[in-house]
Amino acid sequence: MKKTIYNKFNKEEIPGLPTVDFPGKIIVVMAANEAEKAVDYLLLQDILGVDTETRPSFRKGENYQVSLLQVSSRDVCFLFRLNMMGMPHAIIRLLENKKVPMVGLSWHDDLNSLRRRADFTPGRFIDIQDMVGDLGIVDLSLQKLYANLFHQRISKRQRLSNWNADVLNEKQKLYAAIDAWACINLYDEIRRLRESGDYELVVVEDKVVSENETNDTNNK
Repeated sequence: MKKTIYNKFNKEEIPGLPTVDFPGKIIVVMAANEAEKAVDYLLLQDILGVDTETRPSFRKGENYQVSLLQVSSRDVCFLFRLNMMGMPHAIIRLLENKKVPMVGLSWHDDLNSLRRRADFTPGRFIDIQDMVGDLGIVDLSLQKLYANLFHQRISKRQRLSNWNADVLNEKQKLYAAIDAWACINLYDEIRRLRESGDYELVVVEDKVVSENETNDTNNK
């Protein structure tokens, strides 16, 4: 049976989906020597998922540098605390690598933020947002894409938490790891569907989506 996917996933269905859990190991990296060992391991993998987190600002004119770079293999995610160690050589070596593909979502913005910490020449990056259009999907958020392709919900509750905290709590670690790891799953599934054609696209008309969004607004 072909997989049913939607050009636009109904956001009202997301809260009722089972929550995604990260099945692997999470390692927090806070020093340059630890980063060297982590990067050596990561560069031996076949693919990596990447993402960043930044301490949110709630006042006009208040801005922060990238706090966290999370890089995941298929079963281990490293959380590099850039707010504590800056951008050591190992991180630059990873980001400039041209061998192992590094998959992210809306990664152009992340790259710009990382380059404000230290200049580097981006290596082999792949942005999922450049791939989904081949399937007829117009949604670009991680949560909607994952719900569409896997019928699971990625919680975003920790997004606005303090990523510069002295110690990251378990919920923050899990959130960060899932965001990076999920990019690998999306990349694999998009490629599979694109190459096999094993899917049926349901097109949701803009008028229907607009009505739903109007109802959402009226119900708030």
